[in-house]
Parts: sequence; C-alpha cells; structure tokens
Amino acid sequence: MGDGGVVAGDLVRLQKFLADAGVASRRSSEVLISEGRVSVNGKVVRELGTKIDPINTKVKVDGQHIKSKKTKTYIAFHKPRGVLSTMSDPEGRPCLGDYFPADSTRLFHAGRLDKESEGLIILTDDGEWAQRLIHPRFEKVKRYQLRLDRDLQGRDQRAIRNGVELEDGVVRAKELSVRGNEVVIGIIEGRNQILRRLFSSLGYEVEVLRRTAVGSLKLGELPSGRFRHLSSDETASI
Repeated sequence: MGDGGVVAGDLVRLQKFLADAGVASRRSSEVLISEGRVSVNGKVVRELGTKIDPINTKVKVDGQHIKSKKTKTYIAFHKPRGVLSTMSDPEGRPCLGDYFPADSTRLFHAGRLDKESEGLIILTDDGEWAQRLIHPRFEKVKRYQLRLDRDLQGRDQRAIRNGVELEDGVVRAKELSVRGNEVVIGIIEGRNQILRRLFSSLGYEVEVLRRTAVGSLKLGELPSGRFRHLSSDETASI
C-alpha cells in the first residue's frame, strides 16, 4: 500500500478517519461514534455520515486526541499455541501484545485464532485494508494444516466438500487434501472455532491446527513467536 496521507480540505467520513488512524476497524469505529465516545472540535458526534477535514479538525475518542496517520503498518505474525488473539489481557495471560513494542497499541488483529491454534495472523492499523482481507464477501481463502485424532474417512471428505451444517450456518471447504489424519483445508468463513466445530460435528478431534495463509499472504518459514513487516507487493495484493 502506498502513502495513506490526506490533503487539507479533503473530506472523509469520520469512521474512515478513525480506521485510517488505527483506532479500530471501520465497523468498530462506527460503534464508538454511535456510543457517543467521539467528539469533533469539542462536540460529541453520533451521526455515522459525518464528514470531516482530517487535517484541520480536532477529533477525540474517549477524550484522547486522534491524529491522522500518513503511513500504515502491516505485519505477519506466527502466533504460538497458547497465546490469546488480543493485544492485551486483564488476567495477564499470554497475548499478541506481549510480542510487540509498547508503541504498537494502535495495531489490531485482522481475524483471530483461538488460544490452542497457531500460525499466521495479520496485524495492522489500516481498518479498510483489514476489511478487504477478512470479510467473507471478498472471498479470501484461509488455509490451514490440521492433524486429527484419526484418519479422515472418504464419506466425511465428501461432506466437507459439499457443506456441513453447523448451528451458525453451513461451512464448505474451498480446498481440501487429505493424507490419513493430516488435512490441508481452505475456507472463506472466519467464524469462531469453525474448523474445530466442523470436525467435532463429524466425530473427530483436532489435535493440531495451524493457519498457513490468508489469501495471498503466507506464513512461510516464519518461526513461531516472530513477526515480519509485509512488503508493498504483499499489501497491494489484497
């Protein structure tokens, strides 16, 4: 992605400004506005269609001045097993924020992995870009390597390809390859623990779950607990 700067006089929607500034995703920024936590030039604003000049307007969230950012951050992180997909945890449990400098508070994770899963997770301060990466309507395939407690049977492979009904909707593999109890699967959905629930519904337990790719972004050889900044070519591909 190129320079995320703006020119004085250009008007942008308030929720886009907040997302671009790294406060939260655009949808979460809309919630902040609706809750009356955002002020513009000293006045609380609740109207989601509000447009502002990001250079000459004073915006605060919960009383904290928000500045427009000219550059964005895009990070690929190999989340270890046992780490929460949050930037902080009030109970002091291991979380994503433990692996990044204290000045990374504006970063948020684009999608998540449950505590017992590992692999690729993307962190950014660019809400609009993150939406293109994780929202199902953009059909970015998320790829995972799994180890099950037993071999995946043919009838169950067919069911996964055709679609399995869960309590919150159907899940269907876009990609599936199987070698005994070792499974590589690609899906578009990102619902909570969707793969663990999928295989549990078919009578299997997932022993190991590792995400290896999100769209064109790949984990590669990145060691567990380490991160790298995405290249401009990688971010532009989303």
